[in-house]
Amino acid sequence: MNTQTEVKVEYTNLVEMQEDSCRKYAQNSLYGTKKNGTFEWITYQEFAEKVDQFRGGLASLGVGKDDKVAIISKNTVPWAVSSYATFGLEAQFVPMYETQLTKDWEYICEDSGTKILLAANPEIYEKVKEFPKKLEKLEAVILLEGNADEQTLTYDTLLKKGQEQATPSRKPDYESEMGMLYTSGTTGKPKGVLLTHHNALFIVSSATQAFQLSHQDRSLSFLPWAHSFGQLAEVHMLIKSGCSAGLVEDVTELVDDMALVKPTIFYAVPRVYNRIFDRLNGQIQEKPQIIQNLFRAGLKHAKREREGEALGFLDSLTLTLARKIIFKKILARFGGRMRIAVSGASALSAEVAEFVNDLGISVMEAYGLSENFAALTGNLPGARKFGSVGRPLPGVRIEIDSSVEGSKEEDGEVVAYGENIMKGYHNLPDQTRSTLNESHGLRTGDLGHLDEDGFLFITGRIKEQYKLENGKFVAPAPLEEELKLSPFINQAMIYGLNREYNVALIVADMEIVKQFADEKRLTGSDVELLQLPEIREQFKKQIESHSTSFKNFERIENFNLLDEEWSTDNGMLTPTMKVKRSVIEEKFKENIVSLYS
Repeated sequence: MNTQTEVKVEYTNLVEMQEDSCRKYAQNSLYGTKKNGTFEWITYQEFAEKVDQFRGGLASLGVGKDDKVAIISKNTVPWAVSSYATFGLEAQFVPMYETQLTKDWEYICEDSGTKILLAANPEIYEKVKEFPKKLEKLEAVILLEGNADEQTLTYDTLLKKGQEQATPSRKPDYESEMGMLYTSGTTGKPKGVLLTHHNALFIVSSATQAFQLSHQDRSLSFLPWAHSFGQLAEVHMLIKSGCSAGLVEDVTELVDDMALVKPTIFYAVPRVYNRIFDRLNGQIQEKPQIIQNLFRAGLKHAKREREGEALGFLDSLTLTLARKIIFKKILARFGGRMRIAVSGASALSAEVAEFVNDLGISVMEAYGLSENFAALTGNLPGARKFGSVGRPLPGVRIEIDSSVEGSKEEDGEVVAYGENIMKGYHNLPDQTRSTLNESHGLRTGDLGHLDEDGFLFITGRIKEQYKLENGKFVAPAPLEEELKLSPFINQAMIYGLNREYNVALIVADMEIVKQFADEKRLTGSDVELLQLPEIREQFKKQIESHSTSFKNFERIENFNLLDEEWSTDNGMLTPTMKVKRSVIEEKFKENIVSLYS
C-alpha cells in the first residue's frame, strides 16, 4: 500500500523547529502545570528562555556533540526543557520511566554511555546518586525538583549558570542521532532504539499534516514521554504546531483535569477508553429506565447516521434529544471541546471506538512502534474504519510478508517503509539486521492484513502466537482485549502452546466481584469469593458473551481467577503496561498445568 501524499519537512533538526515555533507562537501557552487546583501556563517564549539557560548549564558540565543526557521523570516542563537543551548541544537524549526498577535505570545508563543523569525528585535521586561511582562514563546526577543540600547539583543551579554563561545553540546534522528510546523489554533486556533528527522531523511533519493540528489545539498530557507515542504527540508534534498541553500530576484526577484544561485533542491507550466505556455504561444502568432507553436509542441512531443512513422524523428527534439531554452532559465532563481522541500503543476494541465516537468525539486509532518513532498508520478525518488501525500516514508504505503464517489466511507480517524507520538498535548489530531488511524495511513482528481499501488490520504479535496440538495458530491478544471489556475482568492472559485447547489466567476486578457477591449474599475473603461456584459461573458467562466473534479453537475452555493485579511493581507488566508473558507463565506454571488436569 503506497501513500501518494508528499511530506514536506521544513527543518534540518529539532533545534531549528523549536526555535522557529517559539518565535512564531511566543505569547501562546505551551505547558500547564497544576498548582492549588488550577493550571499555571508557561508561554513559548518563556520555554525558549529556559531551554537557552539549561543548555548553558549543561555546557558548563562539558556536555557536547554525541554525549548522552538521560532523564528519569514523568512529564514535566523540565523534561521538555532538558530534551531541547540537549539537542542544542548536538547531544543525545535518553528518557526513562519513573516506574522502572533501579537495576533497569543502571543498565540503560551503562548501555547508552550516559554522561549526565537527570533525576525527577529526591526519592529517585537517592536511588541513583551513587551511579557515577559504578558507571565509567556517568559524571554527574542532577536533581530536577525538590529540596537539596549545597553539594547537590540541581536544575535551578544549572539554569542560573546558563543565564550567567550563555551558550548559543548548535544545529545538529539532519542524519545525526537525537537520542534513544529503550523498548520495554517483554522478552529480555531493553534495547536502545537509535533515532535521528531526520526520523523525528519526518514523522512529526507527516502526522501533523494527517491529523490537521493547529495552534488552537490543546491536549491533556499523561502518556509518559519516555514512550514514543507520548513523546511524538505531546512534545515534538505539539511544539511544531504551536499547540498546548496541561500536564497531569495525578492520573486519578484525569476527569477533573479535563474540565479545567478543556482539551480539543486527547491521546490515550485503549485501557483508558475501556475504562470510560465501563464507567459510563455502569452509570447509565443506575439511571431511570427512560434515560437508559434514550441513551441506547441515541447511540443506535448515531451509528446509523454515521454510516450514511437517512433517519426518519422520530429517530432523528430521538437522537437530538439524546444529544441534548445525555450526550452533552457526558461531553461536558471531558471539557466540552474535544474534537479528536487518538488511541495507540495497543489494539482498541471496535465496540469501544464506536461507543466513544457516537457520543460525539471522533476516535482515531493509530499504529506504530518505537522503532519507527510511534506512527505508521492512522484513522484520519474522513478516512476511518473501526477495527482497523487506518491507512499508512503520508510518506509511509506498508507491505504484508505472507511467508509468515498467522491464525488468519490473509495475515502475514507487517513490514513498514518510510523515513521514520530507526537507524538501528544501539550496539546490537545482529538484532538490527534481523529487524531491518535489505531495503531498510522494518519487520514489525506484528501479524496483520490490508483490506481492499488499504486499511491495515492488526491481529496479533508473531512472538505471542502459538500452535495448538491440532496445528492451528492462535493469536491470543485480540480475545484478551475483548475479555477486558467485561466489567468483571481486569486483566487476562491466554495460553495453549501445543495443548488441546486454550486456557486463561484472569485477574478479577474485585470491586465488581464484591458488588455481585453482596447482591447474591455471598461472603468470604477475596480468594474465597473467587472459588465460589456462583462467582465462577458469572465469569463463565462473561467469557462466553465476549467470545462470540471468535472461532471455536480460539476460545477458552478453562480458566483460573486471580485477585492480585499484575503491575510494574510485582514485575508482571513492563513500564508501558504490556504483559510479561514469560514471567507470568513461570510464576503461575502450576495454575496453568492444573487447568489441563
